[in-house]
Amino acid sequence: MAYEMVSLLRMLIDRDGSDLHLAVDDPPIGRVHGSLQFFGDNPLTSDDTESLMKSIASVDNQQELQEVGGTDFGFAFEDVARFRVSVFKQRGNVGLVLRLIPRKIMTFEEIGLPKSLQEILLKPRGMVLVTGPTGSGKSTSLATMIDWLNTNYDHHIITVEDPIEYYHYHKKSIITQREVGVDVPTFAEALRRALRMDPDVILVGEMRDLETIEAAVTAAETGHLVFGTLHTTGAVRTVDRIIDAFPTNQQEQIRTQLAGNLVSVISQTLVPKKGGFGRVAAYEIMITTDAIRNLIRENKSYRITSAIQTGHKFGMNLLDEHLMALFRKGVCDYEELVERAQDRVEFEANIRAFREQSEGPQSA
Repeated sequence: MAYEMVSLLRMLIDRDGSDLHLAVDDPPIGRVHGSLQFFGDNPLTSDDTESLMKSIASVDNQQELQEVGGTDFGFAFEDVARFRVSVFKQRGNVGLVLRLIPRKIMTFEEIGLPKSLQEILLKPRGMVLVTGPTGSGKSTSLATMIDWLNTNYDHHIITVEDPIEYYHYHKKSIITQREVGVDVPTFAEALRRALRMDPDVILVGEMRDLETIEAAVTAAETGHLVFGTLHTTGAVRTVDRIIDAFPTNQQEQIRTQLAGNLVSVISQTLVPKKGGFGRVAAYEIMITTDAIRNLIRENKSYRITSAIQTGHKFGMNLLDEHLMALFRKGVCDYEELVERAQDRVEFEANIRAFREQSEGPQSA
């Protein structure tokens, strides 16, 4: 029995899945609430994956696949959802991974982002970084923030993405969405052009190279609010990753620029809920205070963790603190939380202390 893309996508949506994997010698596989499930019994053949790819890829994307061995694009599925697609060659065959992007943009409450973060979205300039591994919900968080600004303020918001994921429509703001490879050749070029387009807010889908990071920092410095993403976990690693992207002779300068322009780092991860139904986001939030600016400037980023720990009154918290809160509330299993902890040894010690306190002295 030949598989049809439409029925596979419907199955993914009906099961509340997030990704569809299509590879030769395996049946279609969906990621549902973080776990992989077979979407059929029959393994896909080389002809199957080729046919499924051609049913959604443009001629240009098919040509790029032949020339460089891979292509990425987004497409709308009926009125239900959009998908971000990665097509690639493996062992001479075509493989696909489709990521579901829901049509509905969620609110701060729905994704668990603290409302206190709305204050940083009102900054007239600076850089807000949303970080985390692939599939940790960064795009969803950014879409929520952009939509909140779009709903409440009259801004010109420019997004630069590869590919465009969430579609935004004009509300109070004007939204310009540019797709790398379709509307503009590179992120860095799009950022340079954006500065001439009277922007208030710029979203950089991915700060993947030195040129893009430089352009984003410059945009923040010249009086714009810039949102960006990095595949780092935690505020300390994020700051270090940006500085390490620069040659040694430029690192002192970028530390000064970052200290002056970094507004916040929001680092996140998704954790499966108990019972396997759904996932919950855990956040680390760093707000750049004068103390943190000094630490960045003086190359003491390793002390940022302590500054976050003592900065609860500013709305800050460590990722491990949020993971601990999920454990206390019984939302997630111990194993899933430990796996995502930044300091595993200390996290396990805190769990033991909590258990001992909960069980009381009679259990000793």
